[in-house]
Amino acid sequence: MHRTLFDTPLVNTVLRAASVGFLKLTGWKLEGALPPGLEKCVVIAAPHTSNWDLPYLLMVAFGLNLKAYWMGKQSIFMPPFGPIMRWLGGIAVNREQASNMVDSCAQALVQAEGAVHLVIPPEGTRSKTRYWKTGFYYIALKAQVPIVLGYMDYSRKVSGLGPLFYPTGDIEKDMLTIKAFYAPFKGKNPDQFESAA
Repeated sequence: MHRTLFDTPLVNTVLRAASVGFLKLTGWKLEGALPPGLEKCVVIAAPHTSNWDLPYLLMVAFGLNLKAYWMGKQSIFMPPFGPIMRWLGGIAVNREQASNMVDSCAQALVQAEGAVHLVIPPEGTRSKTRYWKTGFYYIALKAQVPIVLGYMDYSRKVSGLGPLFYPTGDIEKDMLTIKAFYAPFKGKNPDQFESAA
């Protein structure tokens, strides 16, 4: 995986302090933590309903000591913003080649040295959608890593990490369990988030 702001010396220390300070000043609370020694995982980022989710994601990642990589649509990586987005932890996704992306991300997770916490919004869009994309599930399954149920609840100003979920391969049953966990949470634009199965 490429170098990001999370492993840039000095910069990461300053940004961590600034992130934690900003979240406290604006009334946000952080909950949960990764289990000790968990270096590789897929983190669900839901609800995803606003452009504000990315800056908050980065601040929360600093606050919870994640080494976050996140997936975004290819268009936001176009010049001149591509290098900045990659330094922020971004990985460009070509939605036309989703199956290849799953395989390549799973392989990158397996081969990466050190910590990699791959953050994926399952809705795949900020717009209202009833059906979640399943790439996050198959990346975790193929890489044999757990899924961390990460959340951001704008109604209570709480963000954090829920329990680990180990995919069984029975995606229909597993998705019911995962989506039930997200039922109480509200995104910035709550009408755009659908957690029903």
